[in-house]
Amino acid sequence: MIPDYRQIEAEVAAALAEDLGHGDASAELIDREQTSVAWLLCRDPGVIAGQAWANAAFHCLDPTCRVDWQVSEGQAISAGQQLARIEGRSHALLSAERTALNFLQLLSGVATTTRRYVEAVSDWPCRILDTRKTLPGLRLAQKYAVRIGGGHNHRLGLHDLIMLKENHLAAAGGIGPAVAAARKRWPTLMVEVETESLDQVEQAVAAGADRIMLDNFSLEAMREAVKRVDGRAVLEASGGVEPDRIQSIAATGVNDISVGNLTKTVQPLDLSLRFETA
Repeated sequence: MIPDYRQIEAEVAAALAEDLGHGDASAELIDREQTSVAWLLCRDPGVIAGQAWANAAFHCLDPTCRVDWQVSEGQAISAGQQLARIEGRSHALLSAERTALNFLQLLSGVATTTRRYVEAVSDWPCRILDTRKTLPGLRLAQKYAVRIGGGHNHRLGLHDLIMLKENHLAAAGGIGPAVAAARKRWPTLMVEVETESLDQVEQAVAAGADRIMLDNFSLEAMREAVKRVDGRAVLEASGGVEPDRIQSIAATGVNDISVGNLTKTVQPLDLSLRFETA
């Protein structure tokens, strides 16, 4: 479930380089042989995600650093809870602190938001999906956090699923020709068609689309689409998916609900690192 560790190391190295520049002027005041113990604390309730990124940040600057997690990845955590005990060279802990927290706060925020949506639709056989609306360079990390929160990944990028949106359909001459061209060119890839009306839904079914996105459909139109498709394609609701509306969407019978705000509008979890004092 965790992305390749080389990918994690690369993301962490880039973040550390951005923060450190030519050196940490403040940390250079500390004896490089001095060691400290620090505690990672949570100020908000939520779901913890991103431990591998935090570990990499500390170990990159101090390979001998020890990080002892008191909670498991994906665990629900409470405000005021101690999450990890970290022991290592003081200057390294100080220099890695912000990078480690940035990754943890961001990914925990994604996981926490996802968990709320997943729990909201738990009474229906409906999946919560992410989108490609991710922070540049952190897509794999954010999509990992979605899975930790109990959600599912829609597609990683433009390469692993054919998504025929409004402009694709216009350029290709309509739904039928676009789906046919997709089948011919990429016979092993799933084909999804974005629709804006019930008429387009019927065209997509007739063309043999594997998945049909219902873009900004009303609840009534979603229910009608479910009835007309009758299991011949996977139906995905998208657009206008707010927390106060998601249960009503799930109740229409759609298979999936995609939520851009899982990764686009992230409220990071409030975390802090505190050194033990003598």
